Amino acid sequence: MIDLVIPDKTHDEERQGEALMLEPAEGKNSGRKLYIESYGCAMNFSDSEIVASILQESGFETTKDYNNADVVFINTCSIRENAEQRVRNRLKEFTIAKVKNPGMIVGVLGCMAERLKSKFLEEEKLVDVVVGPDAYRDLPNLIDTADGGQKAVNVLLSREETYADINPVRLNSNGINAFVSIMRGCDNMCSFCVVPFTRGRERSREPQSIVKECTDLFKAGYRELTLLGQNVDSYKWSKPHPALSKGEGSDVLAGEVLSSGEDLGEALTTFANLLEMVALISPELRVRFSTSHPKDITDEVLHTMAKYDNICNYIHLPVQSGNSRVLDLMNRTYDREWYMERVDAIRRIIPGCAISTDIITGFCTETEEEHQETLSMMDYVQYDFAYMFMYSERPGTLAAKRYADDIPEAVKSRRLQEVIAKQQQYSHVRLLKEIGQVQRVLIEGFSKKSDKDYAGRSDKNAMVIFPVDERFKPGMYVDVVVERCTTATLIGKIVS
Repeated sequence: MIDLVIPDKTHDEERQGEALMLEPAEGKNSGRKLYIESYGCAMNFSDSEIVASILQESGFETTKDYNNADVVFINTCSIRENAEQRVRNRLKEFTIAKVKNPGMIVGVLGCMAERLKSKFLEEEKLVDVVVGPDAYRDLPNLIDTADGGQKAVNVLLSREETYADINPVRLNSNGINAFVSIMRGCDNMCSFCVVPFTRGRERSREPQSIVKECTDLFKAGYRELTLLGQNVDSYKWSKPHPALSKGEGSDVLAGEVLSSGEDLGEALTTFANLLEMVALISPELRVRFSTSHPKDITDEVLHTMAKYDNICNYIHLPVQSGNSRVLDLMNRTYDREWYMERVDAIRRIIPGCAISTDIITGFCTETEEEHQETLSMMDYVQYDFAYMFMYSERPGTLAAKRYADDIPEAVKSRRLQEVIAKQQQYSHVRLLKEIGQVQRVLIEGFSKKSDKDYAGRSDKNAMVIFPVDERFKPGMYVDVVVERCTTATLIGKIVS
């Protein structure tokens, strides 16, 4: 089986899940075994499913033991320094395994591959293959090159690649929840972030291909889909006017169209339009999305969410900092007041909607007063949960080039602990408010602690635990009355 490490509640914790056994296609790699680990965000998890599909077509079987693998890949995130060190340590373990299996090929995929290709290949000599997120189609050729004893690299970025025609292999699948990538890349040059440099510019998938993938998943029994993008709500796709696809002379044709007052764009599809298209597949299909950029969470998106009961009342809305000056240094393109207005709009249009966030403490030049504004933003919003980090300078980013990383680690750590303590308080408060309420829950499987309890998430993305009832199986919806809660979980019983 493929062994895949996927994100749970934080980027610093991974959980290892049981994967799906793949049936290999006939090909020159028939009988060879593949092992993949993935670290970081949901986009990395989704990309690993694409990689598995491409190599399955090339004939690879899969294994859950890297010691038995012919090809070992790590699909990586380069957002935080501790992730890079963890991957280095893991690569050293694979290098030891190569002593017993000299023909083994070790490769690094994804964001970290693009950024650290020279170190991994030449300086540290830990890998044989380095592949960026837009070059996965080239993997069979790169493996051939490595088989010949040469190092193989392809980290070229693309303005067109969306892998829209590839049917991803659903790794670690419970057959109920799945990710669907709707766009790739990022145009928001946040000064702390490497994603625009490692994943390239934004490009959206054609909506019909997305709806088809979602429809096929629903027909296969999946009941909850999460639409993914680096900035998912900036999704935008338009079919070019025929005048622009006629080759020679198209400039003249375009001019004629413009002079007649006709719009060159046809069938513009926004994220709100796409959300509606997916929601209309079936009222039994639950729809989520991540991650939203505050500048793009429009009222149109919010009204679409409010219109359809099967679009979950949950929005991940990263704030990063509660201070306008720091937000400007981060190049977030909004200020404190703008963010608060968007939160107000969410509360007004979708009453009771859950909101989560990302927060960075100790960004360059952040003062104690500015840190307090982040804490006061948390008081204002009262987030349901949050991903919280100390600032970690990433080489090549705008912040690394422009600003000194001048906040002492001890100060960063103390500020982070204050943020974590406050978030734990509000997470508990949010869950306490659900006691006595009835939650619509999609059963995802057994609880981690007991096979006598089911586990599933509510519409607001809260984990709910309740006793098994033989009338109901994973993949079914049930109504659960909440009787009590821990600091992170709702506990109740089925009432339907």
